[in-house]
Amino acid sequence: MKLHIGGDHAAFALKTALVDHLRAAGHDVVDHGPLQETPGDDYPRFVIPAAQAVAAEPGALGIVLGGSGNGEQIAANKVAGIRAILAHTVETARLGREHNDAQVIAIGARMTPVDLAIELVDAFVATPFSEVDRHVRRLAQVSAYERDGVLPD
Repeated sequence: MKLHIGGDHAAFALKTALVDHLRAAGHDVVDHGPLQETPGDDYPRFVIPAAQAVAAEPGALGIVLGGSGNGEQIAANKVAGIRAILAHTVETARLGREHNDAQVIAIGARMTPVDLAIELVDAFVATPFSEVDRHVRRLAQVSAYERDGVLPD
């Protein structure tokens, strides 16, 4: 699977561990940076390009990382067509894919040990969208709002 990953200085070590793990598992990983640990770097410079790459490549997924994951989730969600979730548990990672067809997972490196982050990403990548009618309907409403700025009836 094609995976795009980006983060910031707070998540550099976690990003490195995830890239190594995912490549060893056979995934095609594109590292959007940072490529070295630079205190004070700004996550939008790495997270937004990762989310843009996911939006441009149907079937690809993304991983965005920071201290808490909150800002990274917000930044990824600013990219048109992207649905990014913040995951703290394997269940939230799975449900983000299964119910919300999320293409991007955000993880907080200061909140999440490496072994749990690996489990979160593995669950996210392995879980397909359920295609259940209620989830499809809800996502269509969100997409319509994103497109038109109006919540459909």
